[in-house]
Amino acid sequence: KTPVREIHLYDRDTFYQHNAFRSPGAPSGADLSAKQPKVTYFKNLYAKMHRGIIDHPVHLDATNVEELRGMDFVFVCLDKNSPKKLIVEKLEEFNIPFTDVGMGIQLNDNVLGGIVRVTTSTAQMRDHLCSRVSFEDAPGDDDYNRNIQIADLNALNAALAVIKWKKVFGFYRDLKSEHHSQFSIDTNLLLNEDRPQ
Repeated sequence: KTPVREIHLYDRDTFYQHNAFRSPGAPSGADLSAKQPKVTYFKNLYAKMHRGIIDHPVHLDATNVEELRGMDFVFVCLDKNSPKKLIVEKLEEFNIPFTDVGMGIQLNDNVLGGIVRVTTSTAQMRDHLCSRVSFEDAPGDDDYNRNIQIADLNALNAALAVIKWKKVFGFYRDLKSEHHSQFSIDTNLLLNEDRPQ
């Protein structure tokens, strides 16, 4: 529901039940049995209200990262960190503002806790990124990868990222110009840091 000309979606994953539980809305059984690319599912869903959604059922890598060069803003949202390094380096080279989102979830005593993170990189501030964003993959026993159902945290992460994007482009007032925010689930605390000098 934003006045942007195009929205490009990149993801090679298939839309299965496990990622449907982490996504907005309620897909039908037919949607899941179609085994379509995740980006195609979302394109068809949101094409009902927005033109210019372009699905790319591929992962970004050295063969296609150049396609990002013409973007005005990029949201980076990967469940694996290692491919992120190339994307981040190229976005900085292209001088494109972007937001990287992530979360760290831990299961202790059968209760989930952790942090939801939004880190933004703009021409005014990029140096903080390497201390905030990991380029190393989480160990195989990472709690997030155990198919826990946290659609609400994913929605919060996405909403915070979209709000920051709207601040960068002047839609919302931005008095602090924070380039890093993290929400602590356990304490309900939103911490804002990393401001340009």
